Amino acid sequence: MDTLRALELRHSVRSFTDKPIEGDVLATLQKLVAEVNKEAGLHIQLVVNQPKAFDGFLASYGRFKNVQNYFAMVGPKKDAEKVGYYGQKLVLEAQKLGLNTCWVGGTHGKDNNAYEVGKKEKMHILIPVGYGTTQGNPHKGKGLDKLVKTGGGLDEDPAKWPEWFAAGADAALKAPTALNQQVFTLSLDKKDRVTIKESVGIMTGIDTGIVKYNFEVGAASKGCTKVQWAK
Repeated sequence: MDTLRALELRHSVRSFTDKPIEGDVLATLQKLVAEVNKEAGLHIQLVVNQPKAFDGFLASYGRFKNVQNYFAMVGPKKDAEKVGYYGQKLVLEAQKLGLNTCWVGGTHGKDNNAYEVGKKEKMHILIPVGYGTTQGNPHKGKGLDKLVKTGGGLDEDPAKWPEWFAAGADAALKAPTALNQQVFTLSLDKKDRVTIKESVGIMTGIDTGIVKYNFEVGAASKGCTKVQWAK
């Protein structure tokens, strides 16, 4: 399964079976986490067989069931966008391995014995991972007309957009965002630089990183191996 296909198939899952993550699947996840931390300077940790963070009231309020494993998305306080970007990379790689995931902000408890948070770090978010009781369901989101700003390097007619941008925008539409709020817009200038602009919302830094990763996956499917993000 390639990454674009994983992106298309992946939906949030909150209920998991008792099947443990072990063997080659566990080893692959651990290796991925180590590689991401080295590349991004983050302190992500894969927590396995530790249900405490998801066995209290908040977890039941969030309708989570049998969460035994999760990515503890720890990193420098300023690195929310990195956490979103590399967290989505882990999420899609987990999908390729036959696992299911869900981004979780506030509806979970704490388990300070299961992961470490350094002095200048914070726990940004948790991502449950495991074998879901279902594959989840797609959520209806906004259309391209609401999330893409034309002008600059984009014609008003989507049929005339560069193929890589159109594919990237379509993938970005499928990005999980806090409360499914999708408060971002995408645009393209005449130098083929992509801008992502976030409106006011919760966890917008993390959302920006997730959207960027999805956009890059879509763009790569049409031959754009390096997206130029406008600063």
